[in-house]
Amino acid sequence: MTIESLPGNSGYLDSFSEKKISYFSNGYVLGLTVIAGIGGLLFGYDTGVISGALLYIKDDFEVVSQSSFLQETIVSMALVGAIIGAAAGGWINDAYGRKKATLLADIVFIIGAIVMAAAPDPYVLIFGRLLVGLAVGVASVTAPVYIAEASPSEIRGGLVSTNVLMITGGQFLSYLVNLAFTEVPGTWRWMLGASGVPAVIQFFFMLFLPESPRWLYLKKDKSEAISVLSKIYEPYRLEEEIDQLSIALEEERLRKNAVRYMDVIKSKEIRLAFLAGAGLQAFQQFTGINTVMYYSPTIVQMAGFSSNQLALLISLIIAGLNAIGTIVGINLIDHFGRRKLALTSLSGVIVALLILSTSLFVESSGSMTGLFAWLAILGLALYIAFFSPGMGTVPWTVNSEIYPESYRGICGGMSATVNWVSNFVVAESFLSLAEAVGTGPTFLMLGAIAVVAFVFVFVFVPETKGLSFDEVERIWRERAWGRGNDREGLLERS
Repeated sequence: MTIESLPGNSGYLDSFSEKKISYFSNGYVLGLTVIAGIGGLLFGYDTGVISGALLYIKDDFEVVSQSSFLQETIVSMALVGAIIGAAAGGWINDAYGRKKATLLADIVFIIGAIVMAAAPDPYVLIFGRLLVGLAVGVASVTAPVYIAEASPSEIRGGLVSTNVLMITGGQFLSYLVNLAFTEVPGTWRWMLGASGVPAVIQFFFMLFLPESPRWLYLKKDKSEAISVLSKIYEPYRLEEEIDQLSIALEEERLRKNAVRYMDVIKSKEIRLAFLAGAGLQAFQQFTGINTVMYYSPTIVQMAGFSSNQLALLISLIIAGLNAIGTIVGINLIDHFGRRKLALTSLSGVIVALLILSTSLFVESSGSMTGLFAWLAILGLALYIAFFSPGMGTVPWTVNSEIYPESYRGICGGMSATVNWVSNFVVAESFLSLAEAVGTGPTFLMLGAIAVVAFVFVFVFVPETKGLSFDEVERIWRERAWGRGNDREGLLERS
């Protein structure tokens, strides 16, 4: 895989523009990305593992098998925790740094994994899911920001998308683990308990990684920040990066007021950026991705395949497609662009959801044949194939780069909270909605939402490919006040 472009900054084009930066050109940056991305792996593993574990939890606890609401609660309680974790994660990141936020998330995740594995009843299991969700919520805010702040702008999209690859890789790993433990006593306990292993690995390696250089420079230690930056940038870029951080630090000192959550509403520039970022996060969930990932074995059984093991095997293939699609997205996002990739992705998603809903309509009429059962599986596969390269990667990448430095933590936390709230609504309502109106109409509704999402991206989301953070800020200033308007925004008033 090669991702190359001309140098920008986090940055700038300059006299050294003949040099190229590729995805693998700096092993140090790639190492930071992979280790930070284990937070994404935890996110993905938790998303995928519960879909298989739920099949066996229902076998162990009769009360769960008799209640769709309890099944939805076991799935979605992690999302409640993630909502809280994401909301607090922005503040934790800004106050204590990206590294400490990651270490805290790992500790909470490990405790949650132990509680889930040892749960004597579904209610203790639900508490464990809450703890794991808290950790995943903090990690979902921290990892993209940490990676973005340690990435040159030319490959920032690909590197941040590596976190999404870790999410989809975690989902694929969870299905492998689910299959491995299907014949082992205590199936679901092993499935859920194994989730603590990646958290232990990340905690250990994170102890030896530096803090985000931008956070260090602006909040703590300039010399340490420069030391980290020197490992990321060649000398011809290092001086420009330091100059830019000096300007950002001076602007922060000149601001009279501390950063406040209400500024996101009051400042027109930040409000427009947050609308685009939070809208992308909401549509990522309301177009159904985690419905597919949480309930894919159940959906496969709805399509006419009754065997638990066969359902898990087909779901493993779906998860593999998700991971492969994310790799495609990493290659495309810094060449094709964020906006075009999202629009192309949504176009395919709409078609796939139409195929899936039509197949399930036939099933609900009682005339399901083997052909339509496999057509439903084809719809699932096409959905993942189109979703993962675009709407799987673009929302997290865009949200890591569209906010001003001072607001990156809280806006990233708020938009991640929107993602988790949307995720919760979908996960908590899917089975009940499918029982009430049928699975065909449910997926048709998701298709209609995908159409709205297409219009939203077309109207509200700008292209940020290859732009510096300053250039992205300029986009919002021009959208707020018009091109050439010298009116000062909130961030520039002293």
